[in-house]
Amino acid sequence: MRCVAVIRRCCAIAPLALAGCDPVVNIAGANFPAWLLCAIVGGILAAVIRPIFAATRIEPHLGPLLIVYPCFAVLLACIVYLVFFNRI
Repeated sequence: MRCVAVIRRCCAIAPLALAGCDPVVNIAGANFPAWLLCAIVGGILAAVIRPIFAATRIEPHLGPLLIVYPCFAVLLACIVYLVFFNRI
């Protein structure tokens, strides 16, 4: 029972401790969090991929497009984040 209380406290404190770890990008004097920049780039890349899928006739085989393209955007945003902001 005591272990559960410790885990709950750690889970409550972890977001506060990790909030300062987000990399910040300076664009024209304004500071933006890196995840915001990656989300925008991921959305743009997903919009660029759509005509390619339509031209190659892959799009009808993808499934529900309202789910597929946002997932592509998230996937591409995560890839951009890992490529440009990886600290490992």
